[in-house]
Amino acid sequence: MTYQAPVEDVRFIFKELADLEGVLALPAHAELDGETIDAVLHENARFVEEVIAPLNQQGDLQPARWEEGQVYTTPGFKEAFQEFGQGGWQGLQHDSEWGGQGLPRLLSAATSEALNAANVAFALCPMLTDGVIEALTMVGTPEQRQRYIPPMLEGRWTGTMNLTEPQAGSDLAMLTARALPQEDGSYRLHGEKIFITYGDHDMAENIVHLVLARTPNAPKGVKGISLFIVPKFLVNDDGSLGARNDIWCASLEHKLGIHGSPTAVLLYGSGKGEVGEGAVGYLVGEENRGLEYMFIMMNAARYAVGMQGVAVSERALQRAEAYAAERIQGQAVEGSAGPVSINRHPDVQRMLLTMRALTEGARATALCAAALVDKAAGHPDSAERARCAAVYEYLVPVVKAFSTESAIEVASLGVQVHGGMGYIEETGAAQYYRDARILSIYEGTTAIQANDFLGRKVLRDGGSVALAVAAQMRQTLAELDAAAAENTKHSQALGVIRQRLDEAVTAYEAAVAHVLKHAREHVRGVFMGSVPLLMLAGLVHGGWQLARSALAVHRFELAGDASNFHQRKFATALFHAAQLLPRAQAYRDAVLAGDIAADYAATVFQ
Repeated sequence: MTYQAPVEDVRFIFKELADLEGVLALPAHAELDGETIDAVLHENARFVEEVIAPLNQQGDLQPARWEEGQVYTTPGFKEAFQEFGQGGWQGLQHDSEWGGQGLPRLLSAATSEALNAANVAFALCPMLTDGVIEALTMVGTPEQRQRYIPPMLEGRWTGTMNLTEPQAGSDLAMLTARALPQEDGSYRLHGEKIFITYGDHDMAENIVHLVLARTPNAPKGVKGISLFIVPKFLVNDDGSLGARNDIWCASLEHKLGIHGSPTAVLLYGSGKGEVGEGAVGYLVGEENRGLEYMFIMMNAARYAVGMQGVAVSERALQRAEAYAAERIQGQAVEGSAGPVSINRHPDVQRMLLTMRALTEGARATALCAAALVDKAAGHPDSAERARCAAVYEYLVPVVKAFSTESAIEVASLGVQVHGGMGYIEETGAAQYYRDARILSIYEGTTAIQANDFLGRKVLRDGGSVALAVAAQMRQTLAELDAAAAENTKHSQALGVIRQRLDEAVTAYEAAVAHVLKHAREHVRGVFMGSVPLLMLAGLVHGGWQLARSALAVHRFELAGDASNFHQRKFATALFHAAQLLPRAQAYRDAVLAGDIAADYAATVFQ
C-alpha cells in the first residue's frame, strides 16, 4: 500500500476553515494566489510519495548505524535528502533574505505533514534544521545568520538542538555542560548531551549544533544557561569547511520506533577532533539567556511534533482503510450472500471512523493555528496581530499534546483493524504504532505541555484567550442552529452536531472556570487535572473544526456542488460529534475531581 498525501482535505481546510484568502491578502503574500498554493501542494505530494515514502519501511528495517564515532544513515536517505534540498523544501517557510522562499506557514505546515507521513524518521532532520534557522533568524548576529543559515536552507548543512543530559532529563536547571571563554571571543565546550536527534549522520556536509551550557560564575538554575553554536566542522571566513570540531558521537540509542532517525549521545571536549580539547562554540545572543532563546526552537518543534502526530495518524489510517477494504471475512450482520469485506462490519467502521475523525480534527486545528502565525507576523492591524499571536501560543500545547496522544490511539486502532496481521511486522501497521509512541514524549511530554497550558495559557491571563475561543465556538453553535432549522436532508444530523458540540463547549468552560477558581487554594488538585483539561481542549477544538466542516458541506449541498468527498467529510463530522465529543464530560469530571484525587494520591506517594 502506497501513501497518498491528503491534498483534497488540506485544500478544503485551507479554503473553508483556515482562511487562506485572508492569509494571501497579507502584504507579505500579495504576489501569491490559490493556483500557486495548489501547485506547491501537488508537487510536494508527488515528491514525498515517489521519493520519501518508499524509504519508510526500509528505515525501520535498516536503521542508522554507528561505526567508530561516525553515523551512516539508512541506504537511500542521503540521496533523498539531497533531492529534498535541491527541491527547495527546507527553505519553504523561511525568510527570502537568506535564501528561503518566504511562503505562508499555513502552506509549510501542510507540506510538513505530508513529509512526516511519508517517513517520520527522515523528516526529523529537516524539522530540527527549521528550528535552528528560526532561532538564528531571531536572535543570531548578522554574521552568524549569513554564515550558517544559507547552507542550511540549501540542504547542504543540517541543524540540531542539544538540551538533555543524563542527569537532567527535562529538568534543565540541572544542566552541567560547561562553556569556557577564550581570548578570541569563542568558547570551549565540555560535557555530554543525550537524545540528540540526527546528532551525527552522513546526509549533509556539516551539522550546526545549538547547545545549552553554563559559563563560569553563571547563576544556578535555568537563569544561568547560555546558548552556543557548535558546528561539527568549523567554518572559515569564506564559508568553506575547516577543522573537525571536538564533538564525538559516542553511540546511538536503540529505540522502540523511528529507527531510521539516528538518536545520538554526543561528547563535547573529549579531545577527539582536530582543534584540541574542548569543542569550539560561539555565543548566541547574551550570556544566561540561553533557555529563553532555545524556547524559540522548542515552540517551533512542539508545533512540528504535533504535525507529526497528524502525519502518523494519516499514514496509519490509510493503511487500515486499505486493508479493511481488501480483507474478506464474515457475513454482514444484517445478512449477506457470502463473506464481505471487513469494512462492512459496524465495529470496524467505528474504528476506522474514530481514526479518521481524530486525524481530520487534529489536522484542521493545527492548520488553523498555522494561519494564525501568518497573521501574527504580517497583519496590518497591530491589535489583530497581537490577538492571533496569543491564540497561537494558546494552541501550541493543544496541537502538540492532543495530536500526539491521538496518534497513539489511531495507530493502535490501526493494528486492531488488521487483527492478528496487525501484530505481524510485514503489514507495516505495527511500525506506525511504534513510531507514534515517542511523539507524546519528546519536545516536552504531554504532562509538560499540560502544565504549560494550565499555568501559562490559562491561569496567567485569567482564562481570557481560552474563553474568547469558546465564545467563537458559540458563534458556530448559532450557525448550526440556523442550518438545522432549514429543513434539509442534513437537518437532523446538524442538530446532533449542534447538541454535542454545545455540551462539549459547556464542559470546557466549566473546567476552565474550575481551575481559575481553585488554583490558589489547591494548586496540586488543579494540576492533577492539567492533562484532562488539555485533552478536553484538544477534543473540543477538533469537534469545533469538524462542525465548521459540516456547515461548509451544508453550503455546498445547498448550492448543488457537493461531491463524494463532501459526503465523507460530513459523515466524519457527525461521527466525531456523536461518538467522540461525549468524552468531554469525562474530561471535565476529571478536572473537577482533581482536588480530592490529589488529596488521596498524597497518601499513596509519601
